[in-house]
Amino acid sequence: MNDWNIQSRAHQCQACGKSYADKEPYHTLLFDEKKDYLRLDVCETCWKGQYSQGANERKGFISYWQGVYEAPPPAPPEAIKRETAETLLRKLIERNDPQFTAAAFILAVMLERKRLLKVKEQHQSEGRRVFIYEQPKTGDVFTIPDPQLQLDQLEEVQHDVAELLEHGLPGEAAPVPAALEPPASPPTVASPDHSAPPAVPAPAEPAAA
Repeated sequence: MNDWNIQSRAHQCQACGKSYADKEPYHTLLFDEKKDYLRLDVCETCWKGQYSQGANERKGFISYWQGVYEAPPPAPPEAIKRETAETLLRKLIERNDPQFTAAAFILAVMLERKRLLKVKEQHQSEGRRVFIYEQPKTGDVFTIPDPQLQLDQLEEVQHDVAELLEHGLPGEAAPVPAALEPPASPPTVASPDHSAPPAVPAPAEPAAA
């Protein structure tokens, strides 16, 4: 099972194929397909006609939520590339490298505390907890495994995250880092039984150039 995963919101109903209009409501179902996660976005008509009854009883069902489709804005002019916590998280997930599991988790928690990601669900996969986040603006879904960090591990992981934000991943040109404000509340670490990811301090980041 690949616990590292990003699935983008569909631009059309995946049942009937009709393209979504801006501000049109849609319904999302998430399933565990053993080897990967399956996201299914359907329109209101297909939801009522095919999925509203017994959807949570289908094999592999994990979660359901309703959203409102936002048409993507026109692409902005090319600008200086800035590394942000979100772009770094996406790169780490694409690499699917176990050495970055803790860094990806810390980035997801930072983004959740800044309300740039929302926790939609959590479940157990192969004996460990996996958080399912949604990026509200794009509708992208991130699945992030919990590395169960201890207090004495936080400082090292935060240092690693700060280094990645400043210098980028190995083999990449150094990005221009974008500042991410640190959370105001003091750091705490949740026990494995808590339902929410741990609150962590944001790593120190250099100011934007």
